[in-house]
Amino acid sequence: MIVEGIVQGHRDGYGLVVGTEGGQDVYLAPQQMRTVMHLDRVRVRVTRQDKRGRPEGQVLEVLERSARPIIGRVLQEGGVWVLAPEDRRYPQDVLLQPGGLGGAKAGQVVSVEIIGPASMHAQPIGRVVEILGMLHDPGMEIEIAVRKYGVPHRFSEAAEAQAAALPGHVRPQDRAGRVDLRDIPLVTIDGEDARDFDDAVYCEPAKVGRAQGHRLIVAIADVSHYVKPGDALDDDALERATSVYFPRRVIPMLPEKLSNGLCSLNPEVERLCLVCDMLIDAQGILKGYQFYPAVMRSHARLTYTDVAAMLENTRGPEARAHGALVPHLLNLHGVFSALLGERQRRGAIDLDVPETQIVCDAGGRIERIVARTRNEAHRLIEECMLVANVCAADFLQRNKHPGLYRVHEGPTPEKLALLRGFLKTMNIPVGFGDAPTPADYQAIAEVARARPDAAQINTLMLRSMQQAIYSPHNVGHFGLAYEAYAHFTSPIRRYPDLLTHRAIKAIVEGGRYKLVLPSALVLSLPSTPGKTGEVQRKPAARRTALADLAQWESVGVHCSTNERRADEATRDVESWLKCWYMRDKLGEEFVGAVTAVTSFGIFVQLTQLYVEGLIHISELGAEYFRFDEARNELRGERTGRRYGLGERVLVQVSRVDLDARKIDFRLVQDTVRVAAPGTASRRRRRAEAGAPIEGAASDDSVFALPVSDAATPGPTRTVASAKRKVGADVAAPTTSAKVVKTSSGGKPTSRRAVAKSGPKTATARKRGRSGRG
Repeated sequence: MIVEGIVQGHRDGYGLVVGTEGGQDVYLAPQQMRTVMHLDRVRVRVTRQDKRGRPEGQVLEVLERSARPIIGRVLQEGGVWVLAPEDRRYPQDVLLQPGGLGGAKAGQVVSVEIIGPASMHAQPIGRVVEILGMLHDPGMEIEIAVRKYGVPHRFSEAAEAQAAALPGHVRPQDRAGRVDLRDIPLVTIDGEDARDFDDAVYCEPAKVGRAQGHRLIVAIADVSHYVKPGDALDDDALERATSVYFPRRVIPMLPEKLSNGLCSLNPEVERLCLVCDMLIDAQGILKGYQFYPAVMRSHARLTYTDVAAMLENTRGPEARAHGALVPHLLNLHGVFSALLGERQRRGAIDLDVPETQIVCDAGGRIERIVARTRNEAHRLIEECMLVANVCAADFLQRNKHPGLYRVHEGPTPEKLALLRGFLKTMNIPVGFGDAPTPADYQAIAEVARARPDAAQINTLMLRSMQQAIYSPHNVGHFGLAYEAYAHFTSPIRRYPDLLTHRAIKAIVEGGRYKLVLPSALVLSLPSTPGKTGEVQRKPAARRTALADLAQWESVGVHCSTNERRADEATRDVESWLKCWYMRDKLGEEFVGAVTAVTSFGIFVQLTQLYVEGLIHISELGAEYFRFDEARNELRGERTGRRYGLGERVLVQVSRVDLDARKIDFRLVQDTVRVAAPGTASRRRRRAEAGAPIEGAASDDSVFALPVSDAATPGPTRTVASAKRKVGADVAAPTTSAKVVKTSSGGKPTSRRAVAKSGPKTATARKRGRSGRG
């Protein structure tokens, strides 16, 4: 069988070919990866199945080499200049010709263009096209991430020129044909660090039929008035598809003049908006809505903290500072309460999954990690945006206009079986069959709410569901329990919302919006055999409709893909910052909870620092551990010792690898028991407070003693070569007498050998140190 697809490299040296026509990924052995690189488009022949049952392939032809530059550090080894790729999905170093250094010096981070592809007997050859700076320069982690994941971070000259030519304020001619809402006390409610304000809200009591209800106005920035289809700003926005939010920096979808200025609903200035005006009854049921373009003036820029304080105490200092707005905020809380009740009745999923926020100092380095609190104001705005998005989807459907829906399908049978098995092992009643409803999920969340492992259970339920995507084919939103749902409320930062605005405005004006994608942007869909012939045989009107639908399908795939790209880049930066944060905590001990169990070890999140790391299976004790996927646990064959989700352990930070974005822990103490109030030892109190623990023995009034050999701290990890890994890979000192042997008489032979070296006990399972998933 012949398969065409894109190569996805893996840090362990092998690769996968993701087929353009779907189907199972094809495994490429490390030997095959010598001739191709990450993101190359190839044709492979499936030759056999590997020991894990995956189809294994042989590369027949490289159809297209990836044009994405490779980011890494310039090194000189034996008189030869090489690039050590920062992305471990590129398993080979890149040779740099002396004339291709571009002025780069050893140790600098650069962007390299490949000019000579890899072959079976030769490394790829490249030349430096951009010098980014030194690895530890402030903000370097973001510069690396945007290039590593191909995030567009510079606007085209045409887009910059078009943005500069736009007015700085709303002109009289811009107000033509718009409803004047400048006297309505609309307000924005966002986080303290928000700079672009998409939405403003207002609520007042209203008669709904014969009963008392609510009139809710959600005004959204009218980006479509300034960003027209086919212009330079639109092309750049489509290419990005979304803004990317990093700690202390944003890569916006639109230039700052629009995102923070002309389109942002800043206080006390006129702004153009598209309004969703709704009537909602006392039970939270949507009874009617209308869309219309308007001009507005935000009466205040409020924060979630301020609004929550005002709702809690209507006579407090925050309420006194905004006295005229307090009645309107109470009206908003009234409609929120009604919508929340309707949400609970329809059975929408509301999982309480803890989130964290990274706080950086002025230099861009991580200062601390704090739990992100979600107060009443967060939920109030969320419900207002949800109901507006539902109206947008319903409006498209009623008018039979194509658009992008936010689609979220239920769990796959495979993931559902794993979830059901895990819940049974946790003694949680499973009341659903092969077709669960959102209410079934929410019922489990309610049962788990009082349990200490509730966060882990909620995370598993979240992972069992499929990822939400953008599609013109509406199949509903499983998680929110909506039959139709579309993104409408954030056109400054999401391109699908901008498309929804254009479609709604076209309908309001009595026309239809025709989506035309720029020829410069190649958006391909999986081909279906015979599909072209079938289309040609259909009537002309039907062919036109199918062609339009294909355009919407393409842009949906593009926006979904770029949304995942933004998430990956953000996680990469956060992982780097967390590794940097933990560098000076090597050897310190902390209490943590098991958040994931894999065949190669357990992941533990520190209770107070919110940092996650891996305890490798070789660190769990001198015995063979079996991975029970159904129970989500590792079990020792000799002692029967089990490690499962939610279990609390005491760990020591043993290794931090900035290049791999990985933190390794060493198990110090098995299960941590909850002590009676006032009896916790000083060691326990300091561990939970995030303070280092000096000295020694555990207090068995607080800590449950494990089997002796399982509790013995593991051996030290090999410290990477100072030349190759300066400041990037650090191991904690240890007093263990065990010795880690390396090749070539004790010296690591390569950067990859160093990165993969680690302690192995004689009876430990021999598995690679790959990351989670």
